[in-house]
Amino acid sequence: MQFELTKEQTFLQRSLREFARDEIAPGAADRDAGGRFPHELIPKLAQMGLLGIAIPEPYGGAGLASMELAIALEEVARVDGATALIVASHNSLCTGHIYTFGTEAQRVRYVSRLASGEVLGAWGLTEAGSGSDASALQTRATPDGGDWVLRGAKLFTTQGSTAGVYVIIASTDPEKGKEGLSAFIVERGTPGLMVGKLEDKLGVRASDTAALHFENLRIPRENLLGELHGAFRQVLKILDGGRIGIAAMGVGLARGALEESIRYARQRRQFGRPIADFEAVQWKLADMATEIDAARLLVYRAAHLRDTGRPYRRAASEAKLFASEAAMRATTQAIQIFGGSGYLKDYPVERYFRDAKLCEIGEGTSEIQRMVIARELLR
Repeated sequence: MQFELTKEQTFLQRSLREFARDEIAPGAADRDAGGRFPHELIPKLAQMGLLGIAIPEPYGGAGLASMELAIALEEVARVDGATALIVASHNSLCTGHIYTFGTEAQRVRYVSRLASGEVLGAWGLTEAGSGSDASALQTRATPDGGDWVLRGAKLFTTQGSTAGVYVIIASTDPEKGKEGLSAFIVERGTPGLMVGKLEDKLGVRASDTAALHFENLRIPRENLLGELHGAFRQVLKILDGGRIGIAAMGVGLARGALEESIRYARQRRQFGRPIADFEAVQWKLADMATEIDAARLLVYRAAHLRDTGRPYRRAASEAKLFASEAAMRATTQAIQIFGGSGYLKDYPVERYFRDAKLCEIGEGTSEIQRMVIARELLR
């Protein structure tokens, strides 16, 4: 067993740590306060290869793998959960879906633009009455001549108002429930595609989350992604991979909380000495560090299984479940260590706390992860 990163992965980690510190961290608090999408960062993320990190070079990507994406997401989330979510969703959902299930023509037309950062990607699954229960999805796609016509709406679409390419899940045979779902590629500017409400969120506030509406949205037949009625199985596979990314994001947020707590505990003095000298604080730091290390190993295991072509569904859910809940525990303890100061926006730990909560909800709640893990155990 190998518990160390390769030289190439270590170099990537160090480079991204410096990039995140110098380019992403400085404006993170202001972007969060204003809920402002970091448009100015997108070209820089693209230049670093972060928008197509696991896409092969012929399609404009960096040609790396899930392990490198996990490393990257931890480093970005260490300073800004919102930017990490942009990178995670763009790679794992829209871009990953088209690359995994698209035709060669679709890969050339769309993946190359997405991986190079020419456009951002969005992925539309969730609806008002359809979250974890995909069979309740109400968006419809019906054939009309040589086209498909989409009608319906989506909620909580990451990059909903900023994307150039969308993957939309719709029902093409309502009587079949989840087995009647299909995926479609939609380009920004297509008549009938309208951006609705921009969500004002608790955390990851600089990440764009919007509702989408489809009113007689007409797209060509060749924009069907993968097999007709095959989207449910596609969605399961895409979410398995995406959960590794969200888990890595949780590790990064938790690590940020720990490192900020160590720094503060060494500086903050009470009763004539640093609070780091007190056992009550030391035990919190020890618990945080132990859970972060365990979470990272779960993330790396899931990424390794995926990269080597082995089953990873259970591993991905275990990583996401543990890492997301460890992130909430770490950020909660960080605020406790900071005391009253931790409740203020003067320090980043309150932002990490708010950002971490998404990891327990997005791409399958903790409850769904427990269902997946139990189902895999009992198969």
